[in-house]
Amino acid sequence: MMDRRHSQGYSDAGFTDEAEGSPAASQFSQAMEGSSMSDTRGTVDYGNWVPWKLVYIPAILAIVFMGFSLWWRPLLLGAFLCILASGYLIYARRQFSPEGGNLQARLRDIVFAHLAWNGDGTLLDIGCGNGALAVEAARRYPHAQVTGIDCWGGKWEYSIERCQSNALNASVAERTRFQKASAARLPFPDETFDVVVSNMVFHEVQEARDKRTVIREALRVLKKGGVFSFQDLFVWKSLYGEPQDLVAAVRSWGIDEVNLIDTSRQSFVPRSMRLPFTVGDTGLLCGTK
Repeated sequence: MMDRRHSQGYSDAGFTDEAEGSPAASQFSQAMEGSSMSDTRGTVDYGNWVPWKLVYIPAILAIVFMGFSLWWRPLLLGAFLCILASGYLIYARRQFSPEGGNLQARLRDIVFAHLAWNGDGTLLDIGCGNGALAVEAARRYPHAQVTGIDCWGGKWEYSIERCQSNALNASVAERTRFQKASAARLPFPDETFDVVVSNMVFHEVQEARDKRTVIREALRVLKKGGVFSFQDLFVWKSLYGEPQDLVAAVRSWGIDEVNLIDTSRQSFVPRSMRLPFTVGDTGLLCGTK
């Protein structure tokens, strides 16, 4: 379980430190209980944040460098670095997987832990991948209608067919739907959903040079009084700027309650996985519109 004594962040009031025993900690405990229950209801495959093709690229380059090093020895250094990169990616894939560290599921649970919602109404998952957040939301909230959107394709091993299969296997297909769409231009009217969530997606939206515009677009389709919980590389200053400035910007869009929590130093995350290109700069942006 996540050590809440290490969850710090920014809110409308400034820098905050969440202690164990708080309402949010209680919500996290309930979310974890819901997660363990959901794992027994059906076989699902949410994929891995490190696709095999990403592992193969440096491995193939290592072979190429070793071959050409017969003519130019310095290329052996390039081969060595590629082997290191491929080895680390294999390790990271293992840490993210259910058979290894199960970090994907544990980081996903943080999104639910800070979602103050009774489960009645509509929920949108932005960048749903293979449906991990959307399907688990439908499992946890049996009265919710859940929509997941994604661009799919490209470098990721995700598909709308896998989303639908996972929803069917989890017995929530009648309350979930998936459609292809960009997070930069959501195909929904203003204030459509009661809840909007997302997990480790916004920084990948290529159409948006300023990643803050993706946050604003997500909040556009959230109803007034609705709640949101977004996890992304919000602590990475080159992407989102200073944390307090990000909170102030979101607040200026007419959002009533905004909290930014640093989730990059959770006790269940190995130090070797706390690099900027893995989960070393993760943060959770949550609140009420």
